[in-house]
Amino acid sequence: MDKPNILYIMVDHQIYYRHGWDFGPKIRRDNFEEFALSGVNFTRAYSSNPLCGPTRRCVLTGLYSHHHGEILNDVNVPFSEKTYLDILTENGYRNYYYGKWHAGNGTALEHGCEGYCYPSYGNPYLTPEYQNYLKEYDLPKPKIKIECTMDPWRLDIKPGEIYVQDKEWTNEEASGILLTPKETHEAFFLADMACKRLENIKKEENRNPFSLRLDFWGPHAPYFVTQEYADMYPPEDIPKYPTFDSAQLEKPSCYRKEHNLGIADNEGNLIYPNPIPWEKWQLLLSRCYAHSTMVDDAVGIVIRKLRELGLDENTLIIWTADHGDAIACQGGKFDKASYMVEEVMRVPLAMSYKGVIKPKQVTDALVSNLDIPTTILSAAGLSFDYEPDGKNLLEMEASGFKKRRKFFVSETYGHIERNVAKSLVTSRYKYTVNKEDISELYDLALDPYETRNLIFSESHLTLKNELDEILKNWVKEEKDNFFDGDSDYILNEFLSKGTSKPRDY
Repeated sequence: MDKPNILYIMVDHQIYYRHGWDFGPKIRRDNFEEFALSGVNFTRAYSSNPLCGPTRRCVLTGLYSHHHGEILNDVNVPFSEKTYLDILTENGYRNYYYGKWHAGNGTALEHGCEGYCYPSYGNPYLTPEYQNYLKEYDLPKPKIKIECTMDPWRLDIKPGEIYVQDKEWTNEEASGILLTPKETHEAFFLADMACKRLENIKKEENRNPFSLRLDFWGPHAPYFVTQEYADMYPPEDIPKYPTFDSAQLEKPSCYRKEHNLGIADNEGNLIYPNPIPWEKWQLLLSRCYAHSTMVDDAVGIVIRKLRELGLDENTLIIWTADHGDAIACQGGKFDKASYMVEEVMRVPLAMSYKGVIKPKQVTDALVSNLDIPTTILSAAGLSFDYEPDGKNLLEMEASGFKKRRKFFVSETYGHIERNVAKSLVTSRYKYTVNKEDISELYDLALDPYETRNLIFSESHLTLKNELDEILKNWVKEEKDNFFDGDSDYILNEFLSKGTSKPRDY
């Protein structure tokens, strides 16, 4: 078989775990669900880190953040290893990248790619490419009527006002109604660029395979959606999230840290009970759910175009997210932080490859977005010039998922708050060690919302010790410094390698 083409789709901050699973409205992701039927749907996929920057470096290198060094957002540790993009380019692939970068130094254009990519987080609405897109389709500049805002960045966005996204980065922690056509949203702008590239690829009839990476800014906040999507989720139909009223007892202090206005006190602590009435949270969740559906529709345009052009016949397609969304969970949070709850760590992940991956498969094997670059290179008959941390999902699938992990480890180095932690998950349990704070142990089968920390349970002491031994052995094998010193020592060792220092560090 010829080397496959690659279509790799990554959305940002995908609300996924538990919302609509047990009660309340199901979040419509019709395009993802339809796509997942064409291959394998991984229902126990984890992110390697709860933050964008570290995870995005992981999915370029196949390495954990304790190996690649980009441990926080915008540390900008120089790339010391080749990314999978570099390797594909060196081996004859036509490499294209459209969308968000936020993986540290530079952009994808410095790793052998053509396309559309700006440094750091970025704001697509300010770019000349977006302005030209509006002119081409005679679209107005997007305008939003703001409904709710947490505004931790002091952007002076007020409910009721008409807002234009003209800030340096499109990370407004707010929700509202997009008054202009849905095509003015960045997701449809990116989808349009990707479709045009696919059309050009078809016309060129170049024998070299292509790799197309598409990174959306959504469904990360701001949750700005058109009325048609907002109407899909009446706020009054959304029941209170099970951990919304949780007092965060017997939890590490990172659960009680908060920076969003309205729910945080002057010392940066989450106010309990949550001071924002549930009716407002219902509105926020309505727009959050709608944003997920809106981005899903934009991705669907690209997949349909690929099939329409007949380019899916020898193409590995992967669709996932960098991490999840903590909205309304564990005391009523907004965004996410360094706590490694399932709502943040679990991500959707599906993969198809005609003639190689059998359709309509569903597996609960422990996998991660960390595995994707290794999988892509394997499909192309290539490999990293170092030993990656990620596994080959194609090999796992070919074994009928008999080859699978017994456990997976995620890690964090904090976000606003200082917190260094490792989280180990098995098929049933979750064990998290937080440096200089209490550890966590949950039975995910009996307690999927992580309401009861079993770390102090005498009846679970043997289990805790077993999981602790597994984690210590893993850290030793990884040559990680997690147990070598306190958090300050570990953080300073990593941050000294970066070219910028994150806020509050």
